[in-house]
Formats: sequence, structure tokens, C-alpha cells
Amino acid sequence: MKWTIVKVGGSLYDWPKLGERLRAWLTQLDAKSVLIVPGGGATAEAIRSLDSIHLLGDEASHWLAIQAMSLNARFLHRLLPNGEIVSVLPDAQASRHRLFLLDAFPFFNADEKRPNPFPHHWRVTSDSLAVRVAAHAQASELILLKSSNWSGHDWTQAAQAGIVDDYFVEALKQAPASLRTRIVNFRA
Repeated sequence: MKWTIVKVGGSLYDWPKLGERLRAWLTQLDAKSVLIVPGGGATAEAIRSLDSIHLLGDEASHWLAIQAMSLNARFLHRLLPNGEIVSVLPDAQASRHRLFLLDAFPFFNADEKRPNPFPHHWRVTSDSLAVRVAAHAQASELILLKSSNWSGHDWTQAAQAGIVDDYFVEALKQAPASLRTRIVNFRA
């Protein structure tokens, strides 16, 4: 089975049409098994703000932001009730589902035991973490749903433009070369 990883950017969470549009888009997506990676959105930004006020530090902020992603998986599950929240990649043959939502905290906690875990700082956001998931899943495609356009293929320029996080290019270097990666302006 080839996974398609779909990262739902947190910038979309305040859009009233997100659930309706996401359900319609997923039915048209030509993929057998889809794993949704939730973005951090406003919940992760709240952690960033608390870090700047209280100097929580990179390690604590990293794990709190990943817990925010877990909370956002539950939010997205309300919009996508046919999906299943998972903390490990399921066996496709044993599952009745084709749509899964990642519970990020247990997944990335376990990921710390794998080779070359990503650094724990604000340069690594859910964009790069979605690459890590795609690499672990040996996914065929990673689709980043965002509120912005990017039609280029130079991920360094995308990072410099603030479209993806600063670590994204490094993350892609650790992914299989066969991983197709693209951005979809989901509000367009």
C-alpha cells in the first residue's frame, strides 16, 4: 500500500468551509489510504507565545506544540468523522478505513527512538513533521494544504518566503527521493 500524507495547515482552521471542502476534496483524491497530519495552528501559536513570555525553552515548547497537533487531530476528526485517529501507521489490509488522522504526540514520542530524530526547536513545525511522517510511511505523496499559493519547485525559496518552515529542506533530504511533495492553496 502506498500512503498519501495530507498535512492540513493550521491557517485553515478558522475557515467555516473547511469541513465541507475537505470532505469533498478527499473523495476526489485518487489515493487508497490517506493519513491526515494536523497542523499546529492557533494552538501551537499559543505555545509559541507562552514560550516567549515564560521562556519555556525549545524542548518543552516542542512537546507542547506536538500535543497541540494531537488536540487538532481531534478537532479535524469532528469535521471528518469517517476517519480514524491513529498513533501508529495501521496495516491497510486489516483496516476498514481509508482515512486516518495522526495523533501526533504518541507518534513522535515513539519516533524519538528511530534514527535521526528531528531537532526540537521552532524551526521545525508541522510542515517538516509531515515530511517525517511521509518518510516513515514510505508515502508516495505529501500534500500540504495551506492558505497560500506556491507553484515553484524550489523548497529553499518556499522556506525563505515563509510558505514552509525553515527546516523543511533538511527534512526532505531525509525522505525518499521518490516522495512527491506539493502545496495546495485550499482556500482558492
